[in-house]
Amino acid sequence: MTRLPRALPYASLLLPALLLTGCGDERRAADPDDVASRARAMGIAPEHVYAIEADGFTVARQSVGVYGGDGYSAVYVSRSTGGQIHLRVDRGEMTAATCPELPAGDVSGGRTACRKDGEAWYRSSGDQREYAVPKDGHVVRVGAGPEVGRDVLREAALGAHHPTTDELDALLPEGQGGAEPPVERGDLPPEGDGAPDNDVDAGG
Repeated sequence: MTRLPRALPYASLLLPALLLTGCGDERRAADPDDVASRARAMGIAPEHVYAIEADGFTVARQSVGVYGGDGYSAVYVSRSTGGQIHLRVDRGEMTAATCPELPAGDVSGGRTACRKDGEAWYRSSGDQREYAVPKDGHVVRVGAGPEVGRDVLREAALGAHHPTTDELDALLPEGQGGAEPPVERGDLPPEGDGAPDNDVDAGG
């Protein structure tokens, strides 16, 4: 009698989704609730938060922010060459009809050339080039100027993924985006209209 394998627990079916494999190691994906909390504090839809990898490039934390309505953008910089890779994620789709309508990078006007490359679109306009990868309801775009090779952009775009725990701390530090508490002034009188007390004897 052939014994059928027992059904795996539901939690174990989710395990592969919690692990990302890269560079020969396994890294745990960031907690979705944590991603959502940090992203929404900045006005970003959680599903739009992605990370990319490119040899020698690290994210410039001050560049991370909202793109469009609730999209996401970040810039990765090479310390050795100064080259920059722009990551943009926004709602929409990328098809043969829509691809030429959206400028590549920061180029406005002009013609955008599009070429299908596997599951992605290779796009160029002026000296700006990028790969656009359609996802479920949004598009991940990875672009740069001529200082970054096309193969680097392609690999980064196709490898774009929701952040790991370590990447989340670099992209969306905890507490970022919330309202800062008011600065406490030491020269404000406890009573009155709150104007500073500039009397020469004040504090004397």
